[in-house]
Amino acid sequence: MLDANLKDQLKSYLEKVTQSIEIVAYLDDGEKSQELQQLLQDIASLSNRISYEERRGAAAGDARTPSFDIKRANSDVKVTFAGIPMGHEFTSLVLALLQVGGHPVKLENDTIEQVKALDGAFSFEVYMSLSCQNCPEVVQSINAMAALNPNVQIVTIDGALYQDEVEKRQIMAVPTIYLNGEVFGQGRMGVEEILAKLDTGASTRAARGRWVRRRSRRVNKPRLLDSRRCVAPRSTRPCASLATSCSPASRRAAWARSSSRASRARPGSRSCSSSSASCRTSPMTRASERC
Repeated sequence: MLDANLKDQLKSYLEKVTQSIEIVAYLDDGEKSQELQQLLQDIASLSNRISYEERRGAAAGDARTPSFDIKRANSDVKVTFAGIPMGHEFTSLVLALLQVGGHPVKLENDTIEQVKALDGAFSFEVYMSLSCQNCPEVVQSINAMAALNPNVQIVTIDGALYQDEVEKRQIMAVPTIYLNGEVFGQGRMGVEEILAKLDTGASTRAARGRWVRRRSRRVNKPRLLDSRRCVAPRSTRPCASLATSCSPASRRAAWARSSSRASRARPGSRSCSSSSASCRTSPMTRASERC
């Protein structure tokens, strides 16, 4: 699954892990489960701080298959991926391993304290596409929050593999974020934006000068599916007629094409579907920028 060069780079990054990590995979007999098994076994072989376990059938319980947990040993800290996080999401996987493994999260101190102070249960589900450029920021932001506060749980779901859920919830754009079973938001969103929606005291702290600096203004729109061709275009113009003009079969085909393009592209290579600098950058370089 990982070539020799990528393994060498990942091994050097995993040396930053200071706490033991448990990877628990929930698998069936399908082709995607076999691909995920190979990826996770490759990762576990690169560090003696990482253990690997498989659960199948009744042992997997009601977990999505294929999926896997990254857990901090002797702790409730955990992030979950339902799918194979390659393409744009490979950097999210690397950062999750480092942060769950005890490497410091790169956030402002005030923001870190806000995350740690969150009280209650926050169960996030993020639906993404492997070729989506806006999805990794959302996934990485909530993963970082989960690494700081065990009250925050996240499952990152590849919509191409879980089409029944996509159709049941009528998800038309990625990233789409659910919190405790209800729609929380769509589009690119960082930790500060998520906290602003979660923490009702944020506005008071802002008035008192204790709120973190605001991010520069930019368009944070969800990536929508083109109503005429049912594919994910680069434009973020909304598609008002998508729900009626795209049949379930067409939407399935669009998700499949998106997943296929991403899975064929080695993380960080020029074969990605995007020509942006962030796509061409090595996933290890992108991970180092967020560490």
